Amino acid sequence: MPARTRIAAVALAAAAALALTACSAGGSNSSSSADSAGYVTKGKLTIATSQPAYAPWVDDNKPQSGKGFEAAVAYAVADKLGFSKSDVVWVRDDFDKSIAPGPKDFDLNLQQFSITAARKKAVDFSSPYYTTSQVVITSGSSKAADAASLADLKGDLIGAMTGTTSYTEAVADIKPTQQVQAFNSNDDAVAALKAGQVDAIVVDLPTGFYVTSAELDDGKIIGQLPAVKGATGDQFGIVLPKGSSLTKKVSAAVDALRKDGTLDKLQQEWLNSQGNAPLLK
Repeated sequence: MPARTRIAAVALAAAAALALTACSAGGSNSSSSADSAGYVTKGKLTIATSQPAYAPWVDDNKPQSGKGFEAAVAYAVADKLGFSKSDVVWVRDDFDKSIAPGPKDFDLNLQQFSITAARKKAVDFSSPYYTTSQVVITSGSSKAADAASLADLKGDLIGAMTGTTSYTEAVADIKPTQQVQAFNSNDDAVAALKAGQVDAIVVDLPTGFYVTSAELDDGKIIGQLPAVKGATGDQFGIVLPKGSSLTKKVSAAVDALRKDGTLDKLQQEWLNSQGNAPLLK
């Protein structure tokens, strides 16, 4: 075969092979398109939560049921993104691992992640779906158990974790006659309450629900503190992989759920209904 003919034949064969590869790679192109859209699996929305996941965030450790505040929010967001409930896939992921740098096996992750500047360096956050308030909690045997107002708490010994909004609001709102006792952690504050070393402690509302139901045999939420002017509680956001192309879409979905009242409705159903948390005056 003449050299020119051989060259033409080789070129023709290469072109044919390239065309064949392109045709047989249809599935790969489709998968690549799904990846570029930000989804772990084409046609599915993969959502992570903790193992185990506790109420009131996830009821009975079954996020697929849609029961519990974060499980319900997850399905509401999925709906806004165009996914049916059957197209949502749940996975479990460790809290610290979820917000560490590196690749992720989820599209979205809800585990009461507070939005912080430091965490934003490693992962993306949606706009906040929940902002905490501060509550006063106690045990049934404490002298603070019958308190129903800020004035009723003034003479009590109050504790809170140092450097937190809880401590700031305990001082500014209650204005107790005794110095607010500072603790290194909420665990230390709870231990002091159990030991009778303080009459009541101030924590964020979700922590209050958990502590009074799971750690105190006769736990009681006395009520919510009015926010200190200029202060805001921790804001919880949905975590996404860093640079995810879904971040803006998910934030838009959360914003829409806030605007149409869905978030308030779910909060009332799953959080506020978990216990009595009237506003203290």
